[in-house]
Amino acid sequence: MSLKLISCLLLTLVSYTGAKERKLTVFTVATERTDGYLRFVRSLDVFGFELVTLGLGQDWQGGDMNYPAGGWKVNLLKKELERRKEKEEGFMMFTDSYDVKFYKTLYIILGQYDKMGGGIIFGAEGFCWPDISLKSRYPIVEKGRRFLNSGGFIGAIKDVRELLAAGGDLGDTEDDQLFYTKIYLDNDLRQNLGMKLDHKAEIFQNLNGETDNVELRFAGNDPYFYNIVFDTLPMVFHGNGPSKLFLNTLGNYIPGSWNTKDGCVECWKDTQSIKSIETPRVLLAVYIELPTPFMDEFWEKLINLEYDKSAIDLLIHNNVEHHEKQVSEFVKYWSQGNEVETFNSIQVISHLEGVDEGSARNQGLEKCLEIKCDYLFVVDSVSHLDNPNTLTLLIEQNRGVVAPVMIRPYSAWSNFWGTLSSDGFYSRSIDYMDIVRNTRRGLWNVPYISSCYLISGTLIQEEKTRPSYSSSTLDPDMAFSKSLRDNNVFLYVSNRLNFGHLVNNEKFATGFLNNELWEMERNRYDWEQRYLHVNYSLSLEPEYKQVSPCPDVFWFPVFTERFCDEFVAEAEHFGKWSSGTNTDERLAGGYEAVPTRDIHMNQIGYDNEWLYILDTYIRPLQESVFLGYFHQPPRSIMNFIVRYRPDEQPNLRPHHDSSTYTINVALNHVGKDYEGGGCRFLRYNCSVEATKKGHMLMHPGRLTHYHEGLTTTKGTRYIMISFVDP
Repeated sequence: MSLKLISCLLLTLVSYTGAKERKLTVFTVATERTDGYLRFVRSLDVFGFELVTLGLGQDWQGGDMNYPAGGWKVNLLKKELERRKEKEEGFMMFTDSYDVKFYKTLYIILGQYDKMGGGIIFGAEGFCWPDISLKSRYPIVEKGRRFLNSGGFIGAIKDVRELLAAGGDLGDTEDDQLFYTKIYLDNDLRQNLGMKLDHKAEIFQNLNGETDNVELRFAGNDPYFYNIVFDTLPMVFHGNGPSKLFLNTLGNYIPGSWNTKDGCVECWKDTQSIKSIETPRVLLAVYIELPTPFMDEFWEKLINLEYDKSAIDLLIHNNVEHHEKQVSEFVKYWSQGNEVETFNSIQVISHLEGVDEGSARNQGLEKCLEIKCDYLFVVDSVSHLDNPNTLTLLIEQNRGVVAPVMIRPYSAWSNFWGTLSSDGFYSRSIDYMDIVRNTRRGLWNVPYISSCYLISGTLIQEEKTRPSYSSSTLDPDMAFSKSLRDNNVFLYVSNRLNFGHLVNNEKFATGFLNNELWEMERNRYDWEQRYLHVNYSLSLEPEYKQVSPCPDVFWFPVFTERFCDEFVAEAEHFGKWSSGTNTDERLAGGYEAVPTRDIHMNQIGYDNEWLYILDTYIRPLQESVFLGYFHQPPRSIMNFIVRYRPDEQPNLRPHHDSSTYTINVALNHVGKDYEGGGCRFLRYNCSVEATKKGHMLMHPGRLTHYHEGLTTTKGTRYIMISFVDP
């Protein structure tokens, strides 16, 4: 912002003290208390404006506003001003309501009005609508938008009354903007009435065609929107035409909605405490539309929600045969009659019923209607509710539709879109990355949500606001969001707290015994939560004293017991263990000098995944103990699981490994699953026998660490071996 503009604004604040002695009444037309109307009212309340709403509670008489229409607004205003003819006059502003928001006080607006010379000032825009043939009749302007927009104007009440009379009669379904345009284009009327346009958005900012020219900025802690083309600070914002989504974004900040000091002020408005109301009845609708990893954790987190389960009816649509057994077991355990806290009711729509996703989601709406639920809580199988208070917190937020912000960890992929492209698909909003990174926390009005959200039952009960998942051209989630936008219902997402995260179910392969073992790249966060040892990171802390049972041999906790069990299960499920002889057709040349009874990683389709594990989790450990050695990514052509049994191969003769360093992971418990075993380093006469399941030994491979595998005397011992950087 220029210094000149700042000076002008300060002058406006100081000089127009006389504005405090004048009255400014805001008039609007609204037939319903939509989310947009309530937002409009709140913005006026912030600044203490007097508001007169015309048409509230009546049926709309102004025609289809997607086309030239709206004359009813003019006629309602005419009648109201005639009714007030004998009352104190003062000043007035007329604006639309559903797509308008105020950002300055009465005094500042009147000050700017005086500075612009008074009269009747209309907002301006860059489009000549609804009659483009009138374009040539508009006066030429040196700088600014040339054409009249009727979504906002200001003037003395007596002058506006005269203007309305000058326009003559107007049909309710005729066009209001054309009505005012014809008056403005009459030179004599324009001069006599003092009509002018706010060419540079000094009061009225019509956003259609201008969204790239209006920037979010901060003055200290406070946000404001700045017109970079005209170097102005608009005071009344109008989301005309397709710019309504930008107005929604703007409304997330002003007036008084969010600032850098207090954060989200709007978050606390109209909230409710669940302790002060009867426990709402919730329909929890779970949708499993694709094979999804980490479903064990999904169900566990769903059950751990801190909410009275007797107040929850559960609907599950399982469209995936792969998950049928798990769903059946879940329903059997949590159905009524077990000695556990149960849901009020459980209904399953199986994949065998052939119900498509859109129809199944619409059944959720119908079920909510049937049981008169207070809320419908939609949770897709990709949504992990890490915060057990998620449902309660969303209810207490008290919005018609609200979703918890969820992202795929380590990415910008989320369950909402900040804005839409011109064809209705994803487009990045000005604050999308700040929201997904949680550098700005709050409650955000967005055009699209998916995967996890709460819908108030009042919206579902009313036909006018009931959403739908049906569309011949859109996916169910897009059809749902569009239907709400079309019904003038706002969609909110909240990142006030951390609620949970999304898993990635794209390309999830289900052909293995334990499929999640293969998900370390697509779903690293969940993979680590399930499979990485809870103390893994301790070994990487600078002050940590590494455990070294033998010279240059180090012991690290790396994997969980579940990882070990599932990995052993994969090997045994594959079942093709080598003979343990020197003949090995898997190797180039077919000869193994120091044979073991083993299965190579590439035999079970895990070679690339294991190399990823080596680079991501093992290499940092190596660099912490073998200082100065760095090789990224690590190379290893020998990665295998070894099985020792007294009746097969109980031990391994002394040998050197063909590696720079070797890792050896214990996959089961000594003393429980087997007896004996371990590793002896001959040069140091040092043995490691009390191995720990999931822990890894790391030692140099060549020259110094000549070693042998000690005899397994009972049971079966499993270890995982890699020769790194041969």
